[in-house]
Amino acid sequence: MSSHATAGAAGSPTPITAATVAQRPSGMPVHKYAPFQTVELPDRTWPNKRITKAPRWLSTDLRDGNQALIDPMSPARKRAMFDLLVRLGYKEIEVGFPSSGATDFDFVRSIIEEGAIPEDVTISVLTQAREELIERTVESLKGAPRATVHLYNATAPVFRRVVFRGSKDDVKAIAVDGTRLVMEYAEKILGGETVFGYQYSPEIFVDTEPEFALEVCEAVMDVWQPEAGREIILNLPSTVERSTPNLYADQIEWMSRNVSRREFVCISAHPHNDRGTGVASAELAVMAGADRVEGCLFGQGERTGNLDLVNVGMNLFSQGVDPQIDFSDIDEIRRTYEYCNQMPVPERHPYAGDLVYTSFSGSHQDAIKKGFEAMEAEARAKGVTVDELTWAVPYLPIDPKDVGRSYEAVIRVNSQSGKGGIAYVLKNDHNLDLPRRMQIEFSKIIQAKTDSEGGEITPAQIWSVFEDEYLPTPGSAWGRIALRSAQKLTTDDGRDALSVEAVVDGADTVLTGHGNGPIAAFIDALASIDVDVRVLDYSEQSLSEGATAQAAAYVECAVGGKVLWGVGTDTNTVRASLKAIVSAVNRAERG
Repeated sequence: MSSHATAGAAGSPTPITAATVAQRPSGMPVHKYAPFQTVELPDRTWPNKRITKAPRWLSTDLRDGNQALIDPMSPARKRAMFDLLVRLGYKEIEVGFPSSGATDFDFVRSIIEEGAIPEDVTISVLTQAREELIERTVESLKGAPRATVHLYNATAPVFRRVVFRGSKDDVKAIAVDGTRLVMEYAEKILGGETVFGYQYSPEIFVDTEPEFALEVCEAVMDVWQPEAGREIILNLPSTVERSTPNLYADQIEWMSRNVSRREFVCISAHPHNDRGTGVASAELAVMAGADRVEGCLFGQGERTGNLDLVNVGMNLFSQGVDPQIDFSDIDEIRRTYEYCNQMPVPERHPYAGDLVYTSFSGSHQDAIKKGFEAMEAEARAKGVTVDELTWAVPYLPIDPKDVGRSYEAVIRVNSQSGKGGIAYVLKNDHNLDLPRRMQIEFSKIIQAKTDSEGGEITPAQIWSVFEDEYLPTPGSAWGRIALRSAQKLTTDDGRDALSVEAVVDGADTVLTGHGNGPIAAFIDALASIDVDVRVLDYSEQSLSEGATAQAAAYVECAVGGKVLWGVGTDTNTVRASLKAIVSAVNRAERG
C-alpha cells in the first residue's frame, strides 16, 4: 500500500484547482467597449532599455492642472505654485491658456513684468488654432526671456467624425494654418529679446492612426522648418488613457523612428491616468524614445489626473538616477500643492503621503528595525556614514530622511503591530535596546491596550505605558518595594555583602544579604522579607556617555510562580541592576 495520501481520499482535504475558483460572468455590458488597437512593431527595442538619466520635464500645473479645479487658483495661489516649480528646478513650465480669459492673460503678464521668470526657465502657453486666439496668446508673451507657444488640434477619428465633421485634409489644414499664424504673430509682436519656441500636439494622439498623426506632424514641420538651433516639440498626448502602457510605448517608438528631422525634434509624452497607469506609460515612453514628459505635481488634472511628476521623479531617484528636481523637502512641496489646489494629497500617495514611511504590521516593523540596525553596523565596520552605503532597508524603497521625513514617522503602533515596531520606538526615542524576550512581553502589554481602546498608539503613549509598567518614578510610585540606596562590601571569603536601604510596605527598612556578586546578595536579602526570586536572564547597556552616563539593566526573573522582566536605570550599573530586580518583584506583586 502506498504511503502517500491520495488527493481527495476520504479524510484528506480536497485540493484547490482552477475549476474550484473560476470566476463567473459579471453581467456587465462589456459588448459596448472595443479592445484597443495595437501597433505593428515586431522589432520594438524599448523593452530592453532602462532609464539612466532624467528626461526633460514640463510642468503643466498652472494650465492643465489648474483648469481641472472646481475653484481655479487665485493670482496669489498661481504665483505660489509658479515660485515652487522654479525652486524645485523645473526649466519648462506651462503657465496658462492666455486667450481663455483675463485671469490667465494677466497672470502671464505679471510674472513677465515682475521679473519672476529666471533666465534659464522657459514658459509655455497653450492655444487652439484660431487666429484671434493665437494673436492674444502671443501678445501675452511680450518681453518674456524664453517662451514657447503650444498649439493643438484634435486628430483622432472620433473627433473628425463627431466633433468637427471634417476630413483628414481639413484637420491637417487646421494644424498647418495655425502653425503659420503662430510664426507670423511671433515675428510681428515679439522682439529679439525673447528666445522663442514652438510645440505642436496632435490631440488624442493615442486614438489617432499612427500614419495620419505622422502626416500631420510632418506638415507642421514643413512650415516651422526645424534645424540646428531651431527645434520643434511634438507632444504626443495620451489625452484619455485607453490602453496598456506598452502600447503607448510602441506608439512613441514608432513615431520616433519614422518622423523626419528627428535630431531637431523633441518628442514629448503627455500621459493621463484614466486606467491608473500614467506613471508606467511615462516611464515606458522614455524608454521608447521620448525626450520629455509633461505632467503635474501629484498627478493633478482632469478626470483621474495627469502624469504625476513627483512619482516619476522619485522613481528615478530610488534607482540611483538624479531626477534633476529637488524633492528633498517633500512636505513643503505637498503643503504648497494643497494650498494652491485646495486638494489633499492622499495618505497613501507614493513618497509624499502621511503614511508611506509608516508600517503597522508587526513583521514589517521588525524587518525595518533590523534593516536600520544592519546598516548602522555595516557603516561602523567600514568606518563610513550610513549615507555612504547603498540603501537596503526592508519595506522602505528610499531613506525617508532624503525627502525631509524623520525616522519618528517610520513606525507607528496599533493593534496589528508587533514587538519590532514597539522596540524601534523605545530605541529611537529613548535609546532603550530591549532584549528579544522582553520585546515580546511588552508588545503583549501594548497589544492589550490597543485592543481595548482601539486605534493607533503614539510614541509618547508607548513611553508612558513603559514607564508605568517598569519604571516607577517618585511622582508615580507603585509596588511593594522602593529602593533608596545600596552599599556593597567584600567579605574575607570573597563573597559580596550588601546593605540596602529601602521602603518596604511603606516602612523604612534595611535589607542585608550575601552572595557571589551584588545580584545574588540582593536576592538573599529579599528572602528575609519572604520574596522568592530567581534571575533567569540579565543584560545591560549604556544609555549615554561621560561621567554622568546612564546605564540600563534588564532582568528576567521568576518571582513566585510568575516569569517577568524588570528594568532599572541609574548612573551606577549595580544600582541599575538592583532597580531592575525591584521592578520585576513589584510587577509580580502588582498582578
